[in-house]
Amino acid sequence: MVTVTDKAKDKILELRNEEGRADVNHIRVGVVGGGCSGLMYNLEFDSEYKPTDMVFEDKGIKIVVDKKSILYLAGTTLDFSDGLNGKGFQFVNPNASRTCGCGESFAV
Repeated sequence: MVTVTDKAKDKILELRNEEGRADVNHIRVGVVGGGCSGLMYNLEFDSEYKPTDMVFEDKGIKIVVDKKSILYLAGTTLDFSDGLNGKGFQFVNPNASRTCGCGESFAV
């Protein structure tokens, strides 16, 4: 399961409204190869489902994860930070053995 914090939920809804994406009913979270630690997070608005997608809902936000990515993302919490040390979405992933300094890539 993937969850979202209240701050992440608020930012997702804000961005969806700013971008005029009322048609979007979920966010897609995934993992792709790359980055300085080997794997990178991918986060985007989406309005379609694939047959192998897993769907979670937390705080009214639908989160879609492909079957391959859930192996790396199980138990992850999506957060949002707007502090001085960086602004943006952050993945709190209990499966990551190490992360890079920017927090955009990880290894298991």
